[in-house]
Amino acid sequence: MPINPPKLTLHMVASLDGFIANKDNTVDWMHSTDSYADGVTLTEEAITEFLAGIDCYVMGSKTYEHALKLGWPYGEVPVIVLSNRALKSEKGSVEFYAGNLDELVNAQLKSKYSNIWLVGGAMLTKDFLRAKLVDEIVLSIMPILLGDGLLFFDYVGMEQRLHLKDSKAYTDGMVELTYEVVKG
Repeated sequence: MPINPPKLTLHMVASLDGFIANKDNTVDWMHSTDSYADGVTLTEEAITEFLAGIDCYVMGSKTYEHALKLGWPYGEVPVIVLSNRALKSEKGSVEFYAGNLDELVNAQLKSKYSNIWLVGGAMLTKDFLRAKLVDEIVLSIMPILLGDGLLFFDYVGMEQRLHLKDSKAYTDGMVELTYEVVKG
């Protein structure tokens, strides 16, 4: 049983105009060459320490396939890939799931893990929001306007109040906003 109350965090990296990928599904724009002198510097040690606190990832099948192509960044941390397609696991830490999201989160994941991160994709994040399964949203905004592509929040179809928990500006110009999802 997790020590901390379990939490599901929706994390996404987006352009300032709200896109999470170019029209051709590329994300090479996510690495900024901008410079902001008053920003926080991300060190390898800080990144490693932060990632060590995440004990499970959830993602859609397209995000999974994309992560495999880019070089698997999740190590041996358990990853649940949601898909109705028959996919082959290339990683021992990966499980595939097709079923009820509430059952997955509340009956399976939150009984085992305390810091669960939902990392993509756009359709999946809307499903989790609509099902009221998201506890926190972390949005990393890159200093770029893409003008077109795949939108992060397009037509969620519901209003959701949020509470700003934190904001950080980084030396590469990225701004990270952390919101608690207001329940009730």
